[in-house]
Amino acid sequence: MTREAIAKGETVEIAFANACRELGVDTTEAECDILEMPTKKTLGLFGGSPAKVRAYIEEPDVHDPVTEATQYLQSVLAAMGLPDVGIEVREEESGAALTLSGEDLGFIIGHRGETLDALQYLSSLVANHVEGAYFRLTLDVGNYREKRKETLEALGRKMAYRAVKSGRNSSLEPMNPYERRIIHTAVQSVEGAKSWSEGEDLGRHVVIGPEGGERPQRRDSRRGQNGGRRNFDRDRRGPRPGRSPQQSPAPRAEGPKSDDPGAPIYGKIEVKK
Repeated sequence: MTREAIAKGETVEIAFANACRELGVDTTEAECDILEMPTKKTLGLFGGSPAKVRAYIEEPDVHDPVTEATQYLQSVLAAMGLPDVGIEVREEESGAALTLSGEDLGFIIGHRGETLDALQYLSSLVANHVEGAYFRLTLDVGNYREKRKETLEALGRKMAYRAVKSGRNSSLEPMNPYERRIIHTAVQSVEGAKSWSEGEDLGRHVVIGPEGGERPQRRDSRRGQNGGRRNFDRDRRGPRPGRSPQQSPAPRAEGPKSDDPGAPIYGKIEVKK
């Protein structure tokens, strides 16, 4: 960025000094362009004109991507009622990581990190508006990103082991591309399991299943359709004395089963049939 000032003086040196004074710098710090040379008065009484110069300095542009994104983020947080949030900046190879610190910042994360992801997305748009090249910006609060990564890795492995054992596919809830990549990487560590993404836009989600596709589910040929083997044997014996066939009790439903040790450990996972 260039800052400049134009000034006049009896001589070029005086005009240059006047221009530098307006810029607030010393004459050794600025460059000078002579716009008009001074002319002397005729017979010392008539005409004549002062010198006119342009003094200028080149300053680095302070509006870099991190500065722009940080200032934008501060304005948004202030509008959310958090004017005193600290923002720590850590420079990275292709961008920067911003970490927020302060009190009562839990609601900034939001449900499954949705609010934090939204703030990160908007801040990234501001940062990438400054430079032509892609600038990667990440936003974190209380080491949430690392904790979430560990949770997703554990989820991916558990669902992969379940898929290998049961031979069935399971669909996870919609996730952003970053979180889907974490799941895919975790599934790759489980032999016999694979994962892929399905759906569009906000409904894009990961499906985890066994390699080679779902296996046909084995059915017990000894079980009947209306109550199983026990009722089948009872039908062969006939109804108990004093009780009509219509009064035969319906088979008792099984009680609730214990939690599956392979169940996902974070949130509610909707398994599509």
